Amino acid sequence: MAVHEQPHRHVRFHMPSVRKAGAAQRPADGTAAVVMTATSAHVLAGLRVLTGFVFLWAFLDKTFGFGYATPSGKGWIDGGSPTKGFLGSVAAGPMESTFHDWAGAGWADWLFMLGLLGIGVALIAGIGLRLAAVAGTAMMALMWVAEWPPAKHLSDGSPSMSTNPFADYHLIYAVVLIALAAAGAGAVWGLGRIWARLPFVSRNRWLL
Repeated sequence: MAVHEQPHRHVRFHMPSVRKAGAAQRPADGTAAVVMTATSAHVLAGLRVLTGFVFLWAFLDKTFGFGYATPSGKGWIDGGSPTKGFLGSVAAGPMESTFHDWAGAGWADWLFMLGLLGIGVALIAGIGLRLAAVAGTAMMALMWVAEWPPAKHLSDGSPSMSTNPFADYHLIYAVVLIALAAAGAGAVWGLGRIWARLPFVSRNRWLL
């Protein structure tokens, strides 16, 4: 890099009722179900935080030029453009010329950076996961088109070095974002429960 339509759910643990017939024979199964539910919730929370850090780190590195993907002194605050290098180097796909036109444009830089920051903060905090999923999926879709994995050759005829015509990391990120939002993964290690109880969020469920 150089993510919902189901209502928000909190983690709940359902123990088998002792009044049901045969309940004495079920404690082991019931306990196993509780453990799996708790484990799954924590695994999703960990995945959410790590994915959020991917987006947030991309924002920080492109802003301050920490010397990873963005060289020192070439950060956004130094006058560099977060989109010029990537979009300007697009060499395949149906939107090649369009991306070249967008490269380095002020509006493109701001949208891209605000998207990285907003998605990263939302995932780490566990709030607004539906919005993060929509924005992140749109961003990943555009970046997928920019890299255009189906191409075996670039526009100049050189090999594209694509290893898969469809499933690349942009697609994986998008699916992860959608899964986290659908699972309501902000309740564990996040502010999802508090966020969901806010009046304006309760009235506008798409903000979950």
